[in-house]
Amino acid sequence: MNKEKLVDVNFIERDIIESVARGQKIITRYPPEPNGYMHIGHAKAFGINRTLALKYNGTTNLRFDDTNPEKEDMKYVDAMKRDLLWLGLEWEQLLFASDYYEQLYAMAQTLINKGLAYVDFSTAEQIKQERGGLTTPGINSRFRETPIKTNLAEFKKMRDGKYPDGHCVLRAKIDMKTGNMNMRDPVIYRIQRVPHYRTGTDWLIYPLYDFAHPLSDAIENISHSNCSLEFQDHRPLYDWFIQHAYPPGHVVAPRQFEFSRLNIEQTIMSKRYLKQLVDEGVVDGWDDPRMPTISGMRRRGYPPEAIMEFVASTGVSKTPTTVPLSALEFYVRQHLDKSAPRISVVFQPLKIRVQRLDSTIEEFFIERDDFSENPPTGWKRLTIGGVVRLREFINIKCVAVHDGYLECIETTEKHMGIIHWVDATNHVKITVNDYTPLLHSGTSLDWENINRDSKKTYTALAHPDIKKIKGAFQAIRRGFYIKDGKSYNKIVGLKEGF
Repeated sequence: MNKEKLVDVNFIERDIIESVARGQKIITRYPPEPNGYMHIGHAKAFGINRTLALKYNGTTNLRFDDTNPEKEDMKYVDAMKRDLLWLGLEWEQLLFASDYYEQLYAMAQTLINKGLAYVDFSTAEQIKQERGGLTTPGINSRFRETPIKTNLAEFKKMRDGKYPDGHCVLRAKIDMKTGNMNMRDPVIYRIQRVPHYRTGTDWLIYPLYDFAHPLSDAIENISHSNCSLEFQDHRPLYDWFIQHAYPPGHVVAPRQFEFSRLNIEQTIMSKRYLKQLVDEGVVDGWDDPRMPTISGMRRRGYPPEAIMEFVASTGVSKTPTTVPLSALEFYVRQHLDKSAPRISVVFQPLKIRVQRLDSTIEEFFIERDDFSENPPTGWKRLTIGGVVRLREFINIKCVAVHDGYLECIETTEKHMGIIHWVDATNHVKITVNDYTPLLHSGTSLDWENINRDSKKTYTALAHPDIKKIKGAFQAIRRGFYIKDGKSYNKIVGLKEGF
């Protein structure tokens, strides 16, 4: 192996290079839970897995870890698939943890047969108290030494519906004294009489994520299980389940690697909190243009290429960082600036009445802040006695201010500046949605930091050519916009850099 190849690559890629050198096939996976819409942080996670797999002739599985029927729905599966494809992210296999329920049940039986799992009839509160704390060891459950034969019979009763919801659980038997709370006999199966969106009422018990996830990876021969740093303390449990529950025969067991999640200033990156915004009506749905969901960003007008270039720019590391929102906007603006047509839109109209050189009178609207009766030094827009050019049209001079309009004349004098305009008799009234971030500042998810006034809607006047535009356009000197239903969403302003 050429050691020079290990220079300037991230720690996951370094291990992949070494794995390929040993002859291992690279298989990555993206394992979302279908309980909400994917956001830009998920796009980064899938992008990392997909990019690394393609670079080293590997494959990527899209597997939905659907082990909690109470919160999951096929609509979320469909939305995530649609969003991934829109971003240009593809997969070789579409899989579901629910496809493995029978295998997972058999692996839980394997743990019982090894004396490494037991059915616990303690209440949820008792289990919580007996787990101890970060500075105090846990206490063994009184059901921990139940005989294997009894545990097998009780586990089957759980599956057969002999007990009500919450009456008992299956727990792994690991170590109640360890400092890693995840290893203190975690619950791996619970009774839940909720129809599953794929399996219906076939199952009355469901595996917990920490049990199903590593074993699903093993079933699929995943080589590198890449996830965010919050799962770092779960890695010993991940390895333990594969070692003790999975049938022998793996050439190389899956291995978990953790990287820092994407954090963006003034942006909510928690699916749970995003759902709360939806449920409480702070936003109009998962695809609200203010949301950092991919569906929301699509409605907002963000180009998919800009999103993926941005997430790629944030890199892969173990160091938690927060990226300024302006960095994302920079990539969005950069892409739009290449292709978006320019059009004149007046947001705060001020009427001007112009006497043309041939003495005819015409009326136009300009921006109210393009006129000042007492302009500051260096002013290059319209003022009394001043001359400006109506963009790509004529030069005008303001000669008087009247109630409701400015009196102007067409002139051949040299203009000071250029301003945009729309014809007073030939324009289109449009409804515009202007957005500010959902968080007032930082990344705090305190509800006092939620910006409940993040959407402003108003009427503007646009050049008739706006009817011909299919995608994004630049409203001259204002920003980029896109049509969304019957209104227009502001995508991003014209500010350069970050």
